[in-house]
Amino acid sequence: MSLSRRHVAMIGSPVVSHVLPGLEVIRELVRRGHRVTYADAPNVAGLVASTGAEFVPRTTTLPVADNNWPDDPIAAMTLFLDDAIHALPQLRAHYDEDPADLYLYDIGSYPGRVLGEAQNRPLVQLSPTYVAWEGYQREVADQLMTLPGADTYRRKFASWLAASGATTLDVDAFSGMPPRAVALITKAMQPHADRVDTDVVTFVGPCLGDRSDQGGWTRPAGAEKVLLVSLGSAYTRRPDFYRACLAAFGGLAGWHMVLQIGKYTDAGELGDIPSNVDVRDWVPQLAILEQADAFVTHAGMGGSSEGLCTGVPMIAVPQGAEQYANADQLVNLGVARRIDTADATPEALRTALLELTADPEVGRRTAQLRAQLLAEGGTRRAADLIESALG
Repeated sequence: MSLSRRHVAMIGSPVVSHVLPGLEVIRELVRRGHRVTYADAPNVAGLVASTGAEFVPRTTTLPVADNNWPDDPIAAMTLFLDDAIHALPQLRAHYDEDPADLYLYDIGSYPGRVLGEAQNRPLVQLSPTYVAWEGYQREVADQLMTLPGADTYRRKFASWLAASGATTLDVDAFSGMPPRAVALITKAMQPHADRVDTDVVTFVGPCLGDRSDQGGWTRPAGAEKVLLVSLGSAYTRRPDFYRACLAAFGGLAGWHMVLQIGKYTDAGELGDIPSNVDVRDWVPQLAILEQADAFVTHAGMGGSSEGLCTGVPMIAVPQGAEQYANADQLVNLGVARRIDTADATPEALRTALLELTADPEVGRRTAQLRAQLLAEGGTRRAADLIESALG
């Protein structure tokens, strides 16, 4: 599809795991000749710069520097609402002077929907995770609203909406299903996929592009099989878990393990490192997964998607948020085992790895799901849908 140059604004989230899934879509829109602005906090400016989009800086109140997120869901939701209240005046100051022809916005970036509604512009939500389904309000959202602090949260949200310039003033309607959404996940990872309104939501699968700028990875000589262990970027203060992995997989015949420990754990806390283990603060995850035989993951949507896209069996060790549901979905799909952190003994981890990688049915399912995912269209389809929304 080819359209004349238009201004597309992405109102992003300062949370890196929300930024990464959509970068290839932004890059593709720029490649097609559109002017793309991307409003977000400075901590993700480097990621955005690589796409060619114009970065629009705004400050954030979210705890992205230390990843000190609350476990209480209402407290976490309040953090995002407070950040929206903080960000909107900054975004209005820019986009009232330089309005976009269409606003893209992350699921956690409420000001994006406000801007589109206030300026009567087309809106498309870019969802890096699963979306609401028919019955979600009753089955999930309403249950959350029975928790302590929920009434205060709703009153604050309603008051902000009334003064924001939005035209959708009902809290449930505003924070629920958007007018149009492009889900950057495979439909296979969507709970109750048969109850999602496909006139509103299109699943395009993960949009994974060239990541050579992150560096490559070479499989060590003599490594018959490769295992990647990574808990992402936010849940890496887990020295006990890493020691369990060393006990489980260190010295395991034929296996080479890459262990990413993040920036919150010191390698010195892990003790002696076996010769078949490579411990790193950070790794080019996709480059390793393309050569790996198994993946121990926290089951964040990004990691889950990359595991499915590269066709590797997974051991899911969820750490928080939607990761428990993701882990269960991977198990239901027949490509993973779930082991909660408290149960992640060396024996349980080793047994899960050996059984998963020896099961031909797991291999068949990983290949089948990979093919289904690739057929969903990815980056090009996402960009086509956004251009269609431009009119």
